[in-house]
Amino acid sequence: MKKLYKTFFLILFILFTNKEFAQLKESKEPTKLFRLYEDDDFLNITGNGTDKSYSNGTRLDFFYQKKNKSNFFLDKLMPNAGNDSKNIYGWSLMQIMVTPSDISVKEYQPNDYVYAGALFGVHSLYSYNPQRKYALQTEVVAGVRGPTSFAKEVQTGFHRLINYQKPMGWDNQLRTMPLLNINFTAEKQFFALGNFLEINAGTRIKGGSFVDAVVLYPMIRIGKMSPYFDGYLNQFGSFKRNGKSIKTQYYFVFKPMESFVAYHALIQGKRKNEDNYHSKFNTNDSNIQHMVSDIQFGAVVAHGNFSVSYMQTYTSEYKKGLYNHSVGNVSLYFRW
Repeated sequence: MKKLYKTFFLILFILFTNKEFAQLKESKEPTKLFRLYEDDDFLNITGNGTDKSYSNGTRLDFFYQKKNKSNFFLDKLMPNAGNDSKNIYGWSLMQIMVTPSDISVKEYQPNDYVYAGALFGVHSLYSYNPQRKYALQTEVVAGVRGPTSFAKEVQTGFHRLINYQKPMGWDNQLRTMPLLNINFTAEKQFFALGNFLEINAGTRIKGGSFVDAVVLYPMIRIGKMSPYFDGYLNQFGSFKRNGKSIKTQYYFVFKPMESFVAYHALIQGKRKNEDNYHSKFNTNDSNIQHMVSDIQFGAVVAHGNFSVSYMQTYTSEYKKGLYNHSVGNVSLYFRW
């Protein structure tokens, strides 16, 4: 496992230090961005990787700006941040999985998280207003939970590839059900010290068959960086300041979050084999933790049209009586 991540970071170093790659089409204003996003609880700054709770999330994103107003019906329904807003549309595909702490056990473990997987697509509009320093973000999420998410096959195959413990309990995973959610976020700047320090705050509302929750958070950014509300694409590459091109930016992010969670489809629900067990082993939906705290921090480094970020998130328990958890995220960004 360690050799795999060493190889991954070696590739990152080669790409980032390749001058021709970093400056690809730099003279042209980028209008598109591709992101490769990987959550994994094996990634941990303390070096103590795990394989439990929210264990993995892999996401591919394509973001783009349009010269003219979009005629797509979903885009017309999504609010923007005013006439002068920078509007970035997106299409994404993501798979996530949840497992108990001991994946060597074949039987259902009633005092831990149940196996669960989801596969879903996202259509989004991230709209930024540089003058008034606020943003509106809307996401429409549609997908499926259960065996048809292929979470079992992906985790089993990857563990076989790296010669790691085979997950034995996927027969206990949550049943198939459709997922449909609308997520809306509003963000506003409260303080800025030049281009070195920003203090922003946001509210996110999630509703649907996937997650029902309200999230509140401040967000602090410190470093050499493009203003946050100048748009999503500018956060991950070179940018212009006072007519001068700034090729490199680097900044730290600190983002504590407090969530009220009414429902979560990967924590609650019936297992596909639940009828095969005595009623005392039925999944307990009543012990979901409604107040969840997260502390997220990390850094972004960007040069030319290439960027890499690393974020660490510490989360309190999703279910009462269970454990806190930590997940690391590595994301790669390519603009053109």
